[in-house]
This record gives sequence, structure tokens and C-alpha cells, in this order.
Amino acid sequence: MERGALIFVAGHRGLVGSAIVRQLKAQGFTNLVLRTHAELDLVDGAQVRSFFEEVQPEYVILAAAKVGGIYANSTYPADFIYINLAIQNNVIHSAYLQSVKRLLFLGSSCIYPRHAPQPMKEEHLLTGPLEPTNRPYALAKISGIEMCWSYNRQYGTKYFAVMPTNLYGPGDNYHPENSHVIPALIRRFHEAKLRGDACVTVWGTGMPRREFMYSDDMAEACVYLLNLPEANYSALLGNNNIKAERFEPPLINIGAGYDVSIREIAELVRDVVGYAGALEFDATKPDGSPQKLLDVSRLAQAGWVARTKLHEGLATAYADFMGRGGV
Repeated sequence: MERGALIFVAGHRGLVGSAIVRQLKAQGFTNLVLRTHAELDLVDGAQVRSFFEEVQPEYVILAAAKVGGIYANSTYPADFIYINLAIQNNVIHSAYLQSVKRLLFLGSSCIYPRHAPQPMKEEHLLTGPLEPTNRPYALAKISGIEMCWSYNRQYGTKYFAVMPTNLYGPGDNYHPENSHVIPALIRRFHEAKLRGDACVTVWGTGMPRREFMYSDDMAEACVYLLNLPEANYSALLGNNNIKAERFEPPLINIGAGYDVSIREIAELVRDVVGYAGALEFDATKPDGSPQKLLDVSRLAQAGWVARTKLHEGLATAYADFMGRGGV
């Protein structure tokens, strides 16, 4: 991509989008198009089409989505599938209508089956049942991958999807009920420290294993992939050779390459926050998938690996939380 290329980052205020904007600016990309929800409702198809017709971006990074943890996914399943499908449909189709050069679609590792082999490879997509607690969200993201693939096949577009692992970092959502595990733990331990609580209870058994990645690492990987030379980039766009039975969606995993147990991550967050109390687990609450570790060999073959260590990233995330007033 040329440094002056017109790049639309959808969802620039979220954890993913804000990290990508920081990375683009750090690399000298100056012509970024950013719109808040109040300025552009991505669920409204007419608004999105008018926006694309007026602005005519050259590149699109689709990081906008309704996201949340187990509680939010279980409580608002209709919102998760409707809003995410609408955003994807509107942005991807409008990008096609305006001949966008390249589009990057951000998904999630929850697209893979609940009992997928570990680590999860791109080829494991649609090989088994999904995790029930976030199935609507996962199905929406799977549809986004298929949409990119379908437009590539029918219209010759150059859209591909990246599936980040569990992310954390500056700009995260620290809502006490609707946040993901790391920001939820940061807030819980911080508030317990302020109150002087003797114990903090964490949902589940603490046994499931999760992979966590610092958001700025993810953003660096996204910009790296989107900026690949034509031949390297085209290799990411999938294969649909019916005769040879090769069905490879335009999909690549983005992750750190290792996982830790929920107990281990809770202990790490407790140490970073400086909470001195005890830690307990509520086994009556759902655990979710037993393990979610991405195979990142395809990403490594493309020339990129993550660098930020977990404890280092957590310290930065906690500093960001404190810088925002501890809320």
C-alpha cells in the first residue's frame, strides 16, 4: 500500500481498530478514513453505500463488530448474529461496488469447532460443532469469511480474513459483565484491591486453556499482511478447486503461538495489579471451550511472529486501565 493510500478502518474506536490505527500511523500511513457510530451506522445499508460512494476508499479494514464475553454472548444472542451479519454484508458489498483494492476482514478464533484438534489450523473450519456459548457470533464471523471467499471467486476481488486469538491491550472494554476475560480480571482485581477484599472469585474451574495476544502485535500482523507484495498477498486469497477437492478459504490465523490456563492468567493479572488477596473459582459457572490455541505456522511462513511477552503486555494494559481512571 502507498503511504498516501485512502484507508477506511471500520471500528477504529474498539480494541482491534484502535490498535490498527496506531500501527498504520506509526508506519506512516496518513490518509485514514475514520467514522464514529454516530457519524456512520454500519448496520444501515443505505448509509454505508452512500459513504462508500462519496469517500471511495482504496483499502478497507473491517474491524467493526459487536463483541463480548460468555455472559454477553449468552444474554444477547440475537444482537450478536444480527448486528455482525449486517455490518459485514453492508461493508463487504459496498467495498465491491466501489472497486476497493484490498479488504481485510477481522474474525475470531471462536469460528473453530469446540473440540477442534489443538492447535487449531485454518483447515479445521467447519469440521465440527461450535462452542454453544458464542455460536451466533461465530456463525456470523464464518459467514464473513465465506462472503470474502465468494466475492473473490465471483468478482475477482482481493479480500481475505484474519482470525486473531483472544486479544487484550489499550482501549479494551472493562465493563463488569460484558468484557472478555483479561479486562474483566483487571477490573475485578483492581476494585478488590481498593476495597481490601480478602478474596476474588473467578468464573469456571480455572482449567480451560486460552491463548492471549497483545493487541498492538495483532495490529502489526494485520498491516504486514495487508501490505504484502502482490504475489505473496494473492497466495492468501484461497483455493476453490472442485476437481482437485481443494477448498481453502482466504483465511489466516493470528496468534502468539502458546496458551495458558485461566488459573495462570488470573494469577498473572493478580500480580500485575498488585492484589494480595486469595483467588477462588466458581465451578458452577460455564468454562466455555476446554482449549483454544491457534496454529500460527501459516502466519510464520508469511514472515511474521508475535514479540510481546504476556506479563509485559498485561502491565501495559493495566497502565492503560489506570490512565482511563480505572473504569
